[in-house]
Amino acid sequence: MKSPRPLLRSMDEMNDDFRGLDAHTVSTLQASDGPNALPQDAHRTLFAIALEVLREPMFLLLLGAGSIYLVMGNPHDALTLLGFVVIIMFVTIVQERRTERTLDTLRDLSSPRALAIRDGEPVRIAGRDVVRGDILVLVEGDRIPADGVVLQAHDLAADESLLTGESVPVSKVPRIIGQALPDKNDEVFAGTLLVRGQGLMRVTAIGVHSRMGRIGRSLMNVTLESSPLQREMGRLTRRLAWLGFGLCLMLSALYLVLRGGWQEGLLAGITLAMAILPQEFPVILIVFLALGARRISRHQVLTRRLNAIETLGQATVLCVDKTGTLTQNRMALTALCVEGQMLEVAGLDRDALPETYHALLEYAVLASEIEPHDPMERAFHLFARDYLANTEHLHPDWELVHEYELSPELPAMSHLWRTQEGQHPIVAAKGAPEAIADLCHLPDLMRREMARHAERMADQGLRVLGVARAIHRGQQWPEIQHDFDFQWVGLVGLSDPLRPEVPLAVAQCRRAGIRVVMITGDHPRTARAIAASAGIDHRWVITGAELAGWTEAEVALHLKQASVFARVTPTQKLALVEALKAQGEIVAMTGDGVNDAPALKAAHIGIAMGKRGTDVAREAAALVLLEDDFVAIVTAIGLGRRIYANLRQALIYTIAVHVPTIGLSMLPLLVGLPLVLTPVHIAFLELVIDPACSIVFEAEQADVQFMDGAPRSSAEPLISTRQLMTSLALGLIATGITSAQYLWVIAHGMAPDAARTMTFISLIGANGALILASRSPRSGMTHLFSGLPAAGVWVLVLSVAGLILVTTLPPLTQVFAFKSLSLAQWLSAFGVGASTLILLEGVKRLNRQVRTAP
Repeated sequence: MKSPRPLLRSMDEMNDDFRGLDAHTVSTLQASDGPNALPQDAHRTLFAIALEVLREPMFLLLLGAGSIYLVMGNPHDALTLLGFVVIIMFVTIVQERRTERTLDTLRDLSSPRALAIRDGEPVRIAGRDVVRGDILVLVEGDRIPADGVVLQAHDLAADESLLTGESVPVSKVPRIIGQALPDKNDEVFAGTLLVRGQGLMRVTAIGVHSRMGRIGRSLMNVTLESSPLQREMGRLTRRLAWLGFGLCLMLSALYLVLRGGWQEGLLAGITLAMAILPQEFPVILIVFLALGARRISRHQVLTRRLNAIETLGQATVLCVDKTGTLTQNRMALTALCVEGQMLEVAGLDRDALPETYHALLEYAVLASEIEPHDPMERAFHLFARDYLANTEHLHPDWELVHEYELSPELPAMSHLWRTQEGQHPIVAAKGAPEAIADLCHLPDLMRREMARHAERMADQGLRVLGVARAIHRGQQWPEIQHDFDFQWVGLVGLSDPLRPEVPLAVAQCRRAGIRVVMITGDHPRTARAIAASAGIDHRWVITGAELAGWTEAEVALHLKQASVFARVTPTQKLALVEALKAQGEIVAMTGDGVNDAPALKAAHIGIAMGKRGTDVAREAAALVLLEDDFVAIVTAIGLGRRIYANLRQALIYTIAVHVPTIGLSMLPLLVGLPLVLTPVHIAFLELVIDPACSIVFEAEQADVQFMDGAPRSSAEPLISTRQLMTSLALGLIATGITSAQYLWVIAHGMAPDAARTMTFISLIGANGALILASRSPRSGMTHLFSGLPAAGVWVLVLSVAGLILVTTLPPLTQVFAFKSLSLAQWLSAFGVGASTLILLEGVKRLNRQVRTAP
C-alpha cells in the first residue's frame, strides 16, 4: 500500500513554499476578491419589510378605518390614522431589523473555521477570511472552506457527496508539480467534508469562484425554522383574527340596527376587531427567540437552531463527555509505569528521570503527531523536551511514513517511522491499555497484572494509556495494526484537573431536576474518580463492553440507575441517547468528533464543542459551546427557562391588556352610551403594548426559582388553562374598573368627551398596572418594582409622557376627541387605573393559594 507524504514535521523546518501568506498580501487579496462567502439569499430591504408590515391585519384595519373617515368627509382623522400607521410601521421595522442583525451575527459565528499558516505560524481564522494562496491545515472532521490543491496528505479522504452525489469517500493524494490528476484526486473542494486523515492544501478558488459557488449552493446558514411553538402561535393568531373579523361584522350590524349609520357602525366594528386581534403574538415570538439567542451567545453558547431555545427548559438529562467539558483539557504527564514499577513525576528534577522509563516516554512521543494539537500528545512532547533532551531517545531526523488511526473497533493508533541509519522501520503504538495489550497478545497473567496497575492509576483520576513498540521487517506495510509484532512497553498516566466550578454546576442541575450523565471513552475507574469529584452519581459505572452484551430491555433497566458510562464508542452514544428518549427523557448531548454527529442529531438538544469540535459535529448540533465549558451548558439551560417563562408572562400580559379594550369597545353600544374608543385610540394603545410585550418582558431578569424546580413537561402548553383564566381575570378587573369609572362620570353628567378622556387615562394607568402585575407569577408588592429592567422604566415613562401630550395639547386632544381636564381630574383618573394593581395582586395571591392548597 502506497503511503502519502508526511505533514511538515515542524513549523521551524518550513521552507518558503509552506510559510503561507504575509499580512499585507492577505489584505490585498481580501480587498480584491472579497470575502470567502457562498451565495446567500439577499437581505430584505426596508421597502420589502414595509410591504410585509402593511399586509398585517392590524395595518389593513387601520387603513380601512382611514378610508372610511375619508368617505365620511373627515380627512383630518384619516390623516391622523395614517400618521399612526407610519409610527407603528417605524417601530415594527426597527424590531425587524434588530432581529435580522441578531440572526446575521449568529450566521457569522456559525460559519466554518480554518487553520491557516500565515507568516510561518498556524492561526485559526473564520472561513470567510480565507483568501487565494492560503495554506490550510486539513484535519479529519473539518468542512473544507475553499477549493484548492493538496500539498501533503496522510491517509486523507473527503466526502464529496454534496457535489457528486456519490457517498463513497474519495482518497486524496498530494499534487505532483506540473502533473494534475485527471480524476482530481489531488484537489479538494469547498463544502466537502474530511472523513479521514490530515493534510495541507493551497487555496485556489474562494466564494462564488469555487465549485460550490458556481453551483449556487448555500451552506451554513442559520435560519429561523418553524417550530411547534411557532405553529401553535400562528394557529392561535389566525383563530383570533377570524374571531375579530366575525365580531366586527356583528357589531357593525348591531350598530346599524340600534343607531343607524353604516359608516359609524363599520368604524365601531373595526375598533372591536383591532382590540381583539393579537397581532403582537408573532412579534413576541420572533423577538424572544432571536434576542434570546443573542443573550445566550454572550455566555459563549451559539444557538444554531433557534427552536432549541424552546427545548432547553424541558431538558431532563444532560449527557456530557469528561475531557474538556468537565475537566480543563490541560493534560499533564503525572505517572509512568514500567514492569510494575510506578513513578510519580511531580516535582522530579529534569536530570533525575530513571533510565528505565526513557523508552516508555520515547515511544509515547513517537506514537504522537509531530506537531500535536491533542492535549495528551502535547503533554508527551513537553515532558520529553524537558527530560530526554540530552539522551538518544529523541529522533527529530526520523521520517514518519505511515499512520494507523484510532477507530471505534480498536482505540489505538500507530506510527511507522523510517530511521536515518537504514535500519528496519520502527513502529510505536499508544491507546487504551486493553487495546494495546490486545495488540501485544499479552498472556492472561500479564494482562491481569497490567489491568491492576492501570486501575490503580485510574483510581487517582488519571487518564491511562498503554504504549507498545515493534520493528517492521517486511517490504509492504500491513493493512491493520494487528499484523505488527508489538511488544509491551508500559503505562502512562495523565491528569486533567476538574474545572473548579463544575461541582456547583452539577449541584445546580440536581436542584433543577436535571440528571447529569457522564459518557466517556476513559477507563471506568478514571470515570468513577472524576464523577465523584464532580458530584455525579457514581454508584454504578457501566462499560461499553457491558452495553454490547445486553439486550435493549437490559440497557433500559440499567440506564435508569447508572449515570457514568466508560469505554463507550460513538455508536453506543447514539444507542444511549435513543434509549433515554424511549424512556420519555428530554436529552441534551455533547460531542465533538465526526462519529458523534449521529448522537448529536438524535438528541433533542445536540451540543457541539466549539474549540475542539469538528465542523460536522457543529453542523449536527443545535448549540455550539464556544469555550467547551460545562458551566456554559447549565447557564444556557437556565437562560432557556428564563426566556420561556418571560415569553409566557408576555403572552399573559398581552391577553389581559386586550380584555379592557374589547370591553370598552362593546359596552357603550350595548348600554346606549357614546363610544369610548375609536381606531385612533387603539393605534395609540398599540404603541404602548408592542414594546411592552416584546422588549420589556424579554429583558426581565432571571428568577432565582427558574433553576430550583423540575423541568417543564414537553406536553405542557405554553399557557395552561389556569394561567389563561388568571390572565382573563386580570383583564376583567381592569375592564371592570375602567368601565365603572366611565359609567359613573356619565351618570353624574360629565360630557362625553371629558368622560372619554378620563376613561382613556384610567385605561393607560391600568395598562401600567398590568405590565407590573404580569412580570412574575409571584405575588407581593415587593416584587413589582424590584429588578424592573431599564426598558420597562422607559416604556412606563414614555407611556405617561405620551398620555399627557394627547390629553393636554389642544391639537392632539381634538384628534383623539378628548377634552382638557383639571389637574385633579387627571390625577384621579390615572389613580383609578393605577389602583387596579392592588386588585391584580390580590387575584395573583388567591391563585397562588389555590394552586398550593393540599
